[in-house]
Amino acid sequence: MSARESNRIAWIDTVPEQAASGEVKRAYQRSGDAKSGKVDHIMKIHSLHPASLIDHLHLYKTLMFGDSPLTRVQREMIGVVVSAINRCEY
Repeated sequence: MSARESNRIAWIDTVPEQAASGEVKRAYQRSGDAKSGKVDHIMKIHSLHPASLIDHLHLYKTLMFGDSPLTRVQREMIGVVVSAINRCEY
């Protein structure tokens, strides 16, 4: 990544999975990968306010799995296109 590109990235303090305790640890357990225990960076940005992590998780599940005229594939395609337009790595 060039220096120019790195200036576009926001750096947010997060709590690493191995250092999480209490409410943060419980939020990580709900949002992390069941096999690896890893939490996506997009979720980890909420680690300083675990309630927002749970709210983000709920929003994601509603958008991706809730009742909708869109199929799961269509929802994923929308996410990919929006991420590409925004130059988002997630």
